[in-house]
Amino acid sequence: MKIRAITLERLRLPLEPAFHAAWDPQPREYFDATLVFVDTDEGLRGVGSGDTMDGFENFTSLFLGSDPLRIQHHVEVLESINFHAARYWPFEAALWDIIGQAAGLPVSVLFGGTLDRLPVYASTGSLLEPSARVEVAQRLHDEGFRAMKIRVDPVALDQGLASIRGVREALGAQMEIMVDLNQGWRMPGDVTPRLDLRAARRFASALNELDVFWLEEPLERHDTAGHASLRTQSGLRIAGGEMARDVNELLAHLDADSLDVYQPDAMLAVGMLRARFIAELSHVKNRWFTPHSWTNGLGLLANAAVSAGVGGGPFFEFPYDPPGWTTERRDFFLVDKLTIDDDGYFNLPDRPGLGAILDDDARRRWRREG
Repeated sequence: MKIRAITLERLRLPLEPAFHAAWDPQPREYFDATLVFVDTDEGLRGVGSGDTMDGFENFTSLFLGSDPLRIQHHVEVLESINFHAARYWPFEAALWDIIGQAAGLPVSVLFGGTLDRLPVYASTGSLLEPSARVEVAQRLHDEGFRAMKIRVDPVALDQGLASIRGVREALGAQMEIMVDLNQGWRMPGDVTPRLDLRAARRFASALNELDVFWLEEPLERHDTAGHASLRTQSGLRIAGGEMARDVNELLAHLDADSLDVYQPDAMLAVGMLRARFIAELSHVKNRWFTPHSWTNGLGLLANAAVSAGVGGGPFFEFPYDPPGWTTERRDFFLVDKLTIDDDGYFNLPDRPGLGAILDDDARRRWRREG
């Protein structure tokens, strides 16, 4: 089998009203998605998505005519491109989609088949006043979520604590609470000073009193010593690694035993094969693997396939923060919108490959030229 063609399809969904994510200085008026199609000479077509893929057209000649099943080789080529350009891991996802179809198996089974459903946490992205956050938390609980993540602005820690305290008082032990400071990476142009270790310690101590499940990205992502110190002294679980630039960043954290929860996004960080590698190492050290998955529905499926394959947990990230961020917005180009069941689990598709069915009408309606 050979790769016959690689094509990119760019989509743009207008957001009305706009969604203002906590990590983004400007509200999003559009949600962009790029689909990567890989066609073989045997009629199989794989599709991946989750990053912009800007500039990937310059590198497709490195893959055309090759066997899509040579996944280790293709991952190494993508890593060499990453050094010079961007992270093009949605292409790897499209290859796994082909491999699963060729084998007649879901990708999650190819990755180990440990689970076929994942307990999730609602990953909220907006910054709200404490009373509004409590209202959202109650609605999430009523919809079946038993865990949620709250973003906290590092320059407004007191307001963040008030939101967390309000949710804990309103829902008690019915809702596990994760907290994200988003200090591990920045949007372009953001040079705001990060929290130092002393400030992070004070904040972690307050979170411990509120029985927070984990604290995510409290420090700059390369600060393994700081993370290790915070983890040991606070007694709080520390999570990170979602946007690691390469595997060595994550290996440094594993060597320093500086994280309890490893979160590399298979589409935005290190790819599916390498994420599985990190997951297995973290499990050997009795640490957790639960990847970041805040991309789109297809990126979520790719990350879920890795997590379910290796038995990641104890919760999987489910980006969901209505009314600003809904399943309809996140999954706008999919026929089957990704939802949870009554027990708070995401059930993986049992179709071969990644299991996505694209909505051709939505693709035609929201296709963006150029």
